[in-house]
Amino acid sequence: MSAVKPVQTNSTQFRLPNDRWRPLEILFWLIPIAFYFLFSGYLVLGSQIMIVGLFAVSLDLILGYAGIVSLGHAAFFGLGAYAAGLLAVHGWTEPLTGLLVAAVVTAVFGYLTSFLVVRGQDLTRLMVTLGIGLMLFEAANKAAFITGGVDGLQGIVMGKIFGVFEFDLYGKVAFIYSGIVLFIVFVILRRVMNSPFGLGLIGIREGGRRMPAIGANVNQRLTVVFTLGAAVAGIAGALLAQTTQFVGLDSLGFSRSAELVIILVLGGTGRLYGGLIGAAVFMVAQDYIAGLNPVYWQFWIGLLLIVIVLFARGGIMGGVVAIVENIKQRAAGGRK
Repeated sequence: MSAVKPVQTNSTQFRLPNDRWRPLEILFWLIPIAFYFLFSGYLVLGSQIMIVGLFAVSLDLILGYAGIVSLGHAAFFGLGAYAAGLLAVHGWTEPLTGLLVAAVVTAVFGYLTSFLVVRGQDLTRLMVTLGIGLMLFEAANKAAFITGGVDGLQGIVMGKIFGVFEFDLYGKVAFIYSGIVLFIVFVILRRVMNSPFGLGLIGIREGGRRMPAIGANVNQRLTVVFTLGAAVAGIAGALLAQTTQFVGLDSLGFSRSAELVIILVLGGTGRLYGGLIGAAVFMVAQDYIAGLNPVYWQFWIGLLLIVIVLFARGGIMGGVVAIVENIKQRAAGGRK
């Protein structure tokens, strides 16, 4: 009897995740160090890029990996910002514990609201997350005696990090602080997403109805990742409050949630690095184009997004991966 040959298909092949750091990843994390020395006049912008990048990564956890569509993710970002800001206003100015408190507060809020989100489908989840964001925005607006309302939360004074490093006007300490927090949180998330838990989330995204057949508790996994995404968004919001020493009502606004979706789509969903790259491209383009034309800059940002979506499937990261794979295939064909 002849051996049975495996059936070959043209379907997309998913690679099993692993924890090995690739050379390009190491090179990527050397960029902030180079940025610090080469662009010392733009450190404030650099710290903002890293904070927004961390915020985008938090959305990637629930949208890119778990497939939960959200238009209210700014609720967790703003809640974390207000938690850290109010803590500082009332006398607790130590930054690291402020991050921890913000993470706990947003994780609890994310856990409580997750039961409303994970039970629905795409359109239901979209409306529920949007409703949560709008309700929290209006609550913060009405509670002006606590949040400052439309004037924002002012009077935030942050203490020294470890009692040594003081936030300066040039943004040096804020840049290093934001970069270290981003890297630590990213390493943890990278490990989680490369674990069987992360692989299970991809399975839920690709075919959630089939996952219970292999014993996976879909709602439980979605609740965990939604809570985790909320906590990471809260950390990003706390970083913004601590480095700028101000919290505006817009941190809870719908426009911030919508902008975040644009950033993630621009960079590429389901890859973690897509959120970081999308934040960098979007904010640098925004800063440059707004400087050239402060009135019509959104037109050019919209054009950039359309070009990326049309010609780079899967965002910038998807386009880069496709180019690399194409080069590898041509090289392999040339050897033959």
